[in-house]
Formats: sequence, structure tokens, C-alpha cells
Amino acid sequence: MADHQEATVTLPSDPASVSAARRFVADVLSAWGLADGSDTADTVRLIVSELATNAVQHTFGQSPTFTVDVRLEREERLHIGVTDSHPRWPKRLPAAVQQDNGRGLVIIRFLAAEAGGRLSVTPTAQGGKTVSIHLPWTAATSVSDGRTAASAPHA
Repeated sequence: MADHQEATVTLPSDPASVSAARRFVADVLSAWGLADGSDTADTVRLIVSELATNAVQHTFGQSPTFTVDVRLEREERLHIGVTDSHPRWPKRLPAAVQQDNGRGLVIIRFLAAEAGGRLSVTPTAQGGKTVSIHLPWTAATSVSDGRTAASAPHA
């Protein structure tokens, strides 16, 4: 495998694009060797769904598209970023008991940390932002029984 692999897609800021973003990332990671039915694949699909949903819902129609960028560096670090052109940065909202939304970034941050990674938000040169997760690829490498390497028992 090359030292650096990258795949990118730009989609319209439309709710139907959330599933397209999820499929795109799943297909890319499968081509890079991640087993489709692994816990990590499921976690990444959930994270991408949350990131893409945020890009569609919270830009208030002011970002006509969003871009999903997937990078694998030296088979060590996986980066998945969703970029939109809206200047408003995500905010952590208090999670009221009866609140139906506002927990996406909390979920993303937890899932990334559980996999040994982190969440970041960076500005773009055009005034928007990229919300990214950074995960160790070793946590994404599947073992023969379908569990992730991170969850497999040590011999």
C-alpha cells in the first residue's frame, strides 16, 4: 500500500447526501482493507453520518455543498473530514433531557476517543470549516474473527 492514500467526494447539502457520504466512505475503506462488517466499519459509518448530517442541517442552506475527504497515512492514521463553506463552527449544546438533537459532536467525540482517536475542527482558507476525526489505523484493522484488533483478546 502507498504511504498516503486519499479519496474525496463533494456532495450537495441535501439530506439524501448523508447516505451517499456514508456509502462513499464505506466503499473507500473496504477497498483499503477494512472488513465491511467490523465494529470499526460500523463506527466509522455512524461518525460519517453525524458529520454529514451536521454539514447539511447546521449550515442553514448557506453551504450549497460539502466535501468528504478520507486519508490513510502510512497505514498508521486514518483521517476523515467533512468540509462546508459556512463560517459557523459547531457548538456543544447542553443536552437537555427532552432535547431531540445537539448531541452529534458528543457522540462523535466519544466514538473517536473510544477508538484511540480524536475530533478536531479547523478553519478553511475560504472561511468555512472542516470537522475531522483522526483514528489509528491499527484500530481499524480487522482480525480473522471479524472483531477489530483493538477489541481482540491478546494472546
